Amino acid sequence: MSFWQPIKSRLYEINWLLPVLIYILGLVGVAMIFAATDGVWNNGAKQHLIRLVAAGLVMLVVALIDIKIWYHLAYPIFIIALIMLVAVDMWGVSINGSQRWLDLKFTRVQPSEIMKLAIVMALARYYHDLDRARVSHIIGLVIALIVIALPAQFILRQPDLGTTLLLTMTAIAMIFLAGVNWRVISSGIVAATIAIPVFFMFGLKEYQRARIRTFFDPSSDPTGAGYHITQSKIALGSGGVSGKGYMNGTQRQLEYVPENRTDFIFTVIGEEFGLVGSLATMALYILLIAMCVWMAMQCKHKFSKLLILGLTTTFALYVFINLAMVMGLAPVVGVPLPLISYGGTVILAVMIGFGLMLSAHLYRKSELPRGGR
Repeated sequence: MSFWQPIKSRLYEINWLLPVLIYILGLVGVAMIFAATDGVWNNGAKQHLIRLVAAGLVMLVVALIDIKIWYHLAYPIFIIALIMLVAVDMWGVSINGSQRWLDLKFTRVQPSEIMKLAIVMALARYYHDLDRARVSHIIGLVIALIVIALPAQFILRQPDLGTTLLLTMTAIAMIFLAGVNWRVISSGIVAATIAIPVFFMFGLKEYQRARIRTFFDPSSDPTGAGYHITQSKIALGSGGVSGKGYMNGTQRQLEYVPENRTDFIFTVIGEEFGLVGSLATMALYILLIAMCVWMAMQCKHKFSKLLILGLTTTFALYVFINLAMVMGLAPVVGVPLPLISYGGTVILAVMIGFGLMLSAHLYRKSELPRGGR
């Protein structure tokens, strides 16, 4: 009784609205994967549901662990994730021309997904321990930039431009949220303006540059690099206001849109449920993100606030980049729609992230040390 009583008490204190919203989106994913695979239950929908349930249990375990433990584990988890990225670079498994997976014999893992969590934890602890006066100091900024650059360059080599951009943008957002002054922000904007063209010319592979050029003019290569964007727009537009009805999407049935159970699953929603279904899905995401921001504002210490806001930024960027990509508002970079797209490692990483947010909110009134003490 004495062992279970504190756990039961903590379970009552969890903000259950967050898991409810998560599972509504997850079940939308099950339904859309079922539709995308022509109603074959064992071709993704069943696996997605099982993963949601299993990852949900992991989320609750993570949520019940005291935030102090996650604070102390922040740097070790980052180092382990970085070592795994190095291992991928040396011995990783290549699939479809990308070397992103590490074979552990009993399963394959994608360390870049772990790094999305690890870098948020590391930066949250770093800025929690750092004196506010040193946040905008050159040394404080250089250390933060090194923390960002180390994993980013390994992920870019895989190559995985989408994850690299997502991780980098999240980290930069955390530097901003930590309280860096506007002079530094202005200097960063100027530096980025200069660096982007240079990065485009020398930092990207030719097929990545082709994707960006095609984004500005999909008609230049409608059957090649522009095929995804062109077919995605056709599928979304054909749904009209109310859609063609569940399981009645012709673009899906004729398999015009590639990857329609993973990165382009939103086209299934748009075609079969139209503008109404698309806006309803977006509204669920907005509500979920708003809930996470509200939870961050309830926390009293910097580590928990930055942890929740950093993880929320990662999740929001997932959603924004995927929807923009599918609508033709951004280049195709291979970012899934979280909780809805099919994919095991992504679901686990996202659910662990939500577990960390719940832990930060659950233990929001507890005291945290400074400098690891």
